[in-house]
Amino acid sequence: MTDDPRCEGGRRTPAGDKGPLLLAAGGLAAAFAAASCCGLPVLLGSVGLGSAWLVALAWLAAPHRTALLVAAAILLAGGAGAFIWRRRTAACRADAAPAGPGAVAALAAIVLLGGALAVLGYLYA
Repeated sequence: MTDDPRCEGGRRTPAGDKGPLLLAAGGLAAAFAAASCCGLPVLLGSVGLGSAWLVALAWLAAPHRTALLVAAAILLAGGAGAFIWRRRTAACRADAAPAGPGAVAALAAIVLLGGALAVLGYLYA
């Protein structure tokens, strides 16, 4: 333990836990489903790619678009927040190794892509 006042009390969790990454991946999946109805076909069509493969997913996701957008926002924010919290608590422990650069890059990519898809799904809803 360090002398940092932020390290006093609280539950300690290992830094290598995959919980934040799974939360962010769930948010990415929800954002993809929400954007599959209108946002992704417009984006893919504007760059010359086909989007007919999204039809089945769009039919299932369209009635639940608002719930999917809310779930995406909560899961993406929860994944990023849990990751930041776990890094902070791992800094307080002598026996915990901080997350490697690969985990940081993967989480950042998932959160950014999920956020972009959520915004795309909201704008074209």
